[in-house]
Amino acid sequence: MKQRMVFTENERRRFLKLAGYGTLGLISGAIWPLLNCASAERISKTVPDETFLPDLDLTLTARPGEAAVFPGIPTRVWRYHATLHKGDANRVLEMPDGYLGPIIKAHRGERIRIRFDNAIPEPSIVHWHGLHVPAVMDGHPRDVIPQGRSYLYEFTIKNRAGTYWFHPHPHGRTGSQVYRGLAGLFLVSDDEERAAGLPDGKYDVPLVIQDRSFGPDNQLLYLSGHMMERMTGFLGDRILVNGLPDFALPVSAGAYRLRLLNGSNARIYRLAWEDGRPLIVIGTDGGLLERPVIRRYAFLGPGERLEIWADFSDRPVGFKTALISLPFDPGGMGGGRMGRGMMMGGRMGFNPRLPDGAGFAVFKIHVTKRGKKNGSLPEKLAEMKLPRLDEAVNLSHPRRFYLLMQRMQWSINGRVFQMEDVAADEMVQLGSKEIWEFHNTGGGMMGMMHMPHPIHLHGKPFRVIERRGVTHGGYVDEGWKDTVLLMPGESIRIWVDFDDYPGMFLYHCHNLEREDMGMMRNYFVKS
Repeated sequence: MKQRMVFTENERRRFLKLAGYGTLGLISGAIWPLLNCASAERISKTVPDETFLPDLDLTLTARPGEAAVFPGIPTRVWRYHATLHKGDANRVLEMPDGYLGPIIKAHRGERIRIRFDNAIPEPSIVHWHGLHVPAVMDGHPRDVIPQGRSYLYEFTIKNRAGTYWFHPHPHGRTGSQVYRGLAGLFLVSDDEERAAGLPDGKYDVPLVIQDRSFGPDNQLLYLSGHMMERMTGFLGDRILVNGLPDFALPVSAGAYRLRLLNGSNARIYRLAWEDGRPLIVIGTDGGLLERPVIRRYAFLGPGERLEIWADFSDRPVGFKTALISLPFDPGGMGGGRMGRGMMMGGRMGFNPRLPDGAGFAVFKIHVTKRGKKNGSLPEKLAEMKLPRLDEAVNLSHPRRFYLLMQRMQWSINGRVFQMEDVAADEMVQLGSKEIWEFHNTGGGMMGMMHMPHPIHLHGKPFRVIERRGVTHGGYVDEGWKDTVLLMPGESIRIWVDFDDYPGMFLYHCHNLEREDMGMMRNYFVKS
């Protein structure tokens, strides 16, 4: 016997409002309206679909733990743990030594079942960053579950081979939960990738870059309470890779595929090789590029990924180099620098010890043993059709989104996040192809708050078709993306194909503190 859902008057009104937007997602035979968190908790998916036969079945648990980040007292963290129920044990790997992980590996077309168990002392949910999944599987904040509850994910991998990741997405708490350690990688493979003959096994290395701050007792420090720190985004003074400080990667004299994820809350990296060799980029957020592209340096904003071909076959044993972040000007009060002696509430503005735009070494490389030639850089990596702009239904009138600071509040088109709110210009027709524009051309406080914004689109990958007002080089806009960095003064046009999956999705700044402050909005794909 099915349980009858009972709604409050406010919930009924919200349901009727949403129903007017188009067909709603269905789950376990019940209508899935946009409800407040308490209502969403009552109808969250917990019963497996008997007709869904997973290739990979696991439980992912978020729980408190400890990590030996430094000698002495262990650091208290929150971390994900995986328990495999079905599938090859090599498809779910723990990341050694640090607090991050696990790494989940899947092949395009496979069916995935993951039961998320929340064992941390606050509500949470998991967002599969970059994965193309139905709305109810995407990890919207309305789907949060409290400690002691579970949420069931069942989806088919539709993505191209690439480097994706997962992290919490509760509204107002995403930054702190990611900062405490909740993040892992989701690596997708496919036949096209295998045909490219890229380095694999120990020559395929995932590298999660984060910045953190620690107290003298080795415990994480997060947000001093200063308003500027929240508005600019948290910046730590130690660079960690795979959850470890002073990271060094021992390599053989061969070719490597380095998968780089910017898992930082707010920091932007301008990556280059210390020895001056060019960066050879073979992939971005949405997988392999059509052909390798060469950059002297490349920006990597929060949430973005780059895949780098690094060949050390011509280097002798003992050779050392490093991947570094070059200095750059983030503009405005980027990096939290109030600058110019500006006062806020009688206090000097927030001034981190390692501001955004500072130069430093990210991690070191040391050739420790002889290797063998393990492949050459392919001239072509993948098939990549250019989008047909004439197919966009709004070619002559793209959707425009302005990233603004108003009255000490970050906003998109003057709006902030509301759990169930969708504006008329945020309604999308299922099956349509559209052009969206994002404009980072206006600030606040006389331009002092004109800062970089990494914009992330849930639900669909996109192609960057134009960038205007560029003041920095080093962008890798080729290929499929799900997160794109806009520096002050820049505008960007993207092309998106909403060919499937109706329902509610998010778009937001992936500076996690700004996201938590409300620089995030819903869009709704109606059928």
